Amino acid sequence: MSKFTISTGDAPQAIGTYSQAIRVTGGETVYLSGQIGLDPASMDMVQGIDAQIEQVIANLKAVISASGGNLGDVVKLNVYLTDLGNFAKVNEIMGKHFSQPYPARAAIGVSALPRGALVEMDAVVVLDK
Repeated sequence: MSKFTISTGDAPQAIGTYSQAIRVTGGETVYLSGQIGLDPASMDMVQGIDAQIEQVIANLKAVISASGGNLGDVVKLNVYLTDLGNFAKVNEIMGKHFSQPYPARAAIGVSALPRGALVEMDAVVVLDK
């Protein structure tokens, strides 16, 4: 197995002992670390659930683009919410950015997220050869 680090300045830089993403074995599968609603330019959290969901998707899109893919290449998406009452907002905003076939997805309620985030998402991407 070969591992390659994916990194872009168009998404927030890692703030811990992790990579933005790792591409493995022949380069077809990319595992993205969780993204929260940090603005990559200022590293400040955007305010409000709608803005955070939009920023999270923009951050994921930037990392996926740096790996050579796009949102249509996402096969699995995990969504972590501090309030599962915001799940309808996730569906609404995802509908603006993803098209069918939609990725497989899990939604998980959590008590807290880094930097006081309201939402975090991570993804698995499979790239065309």
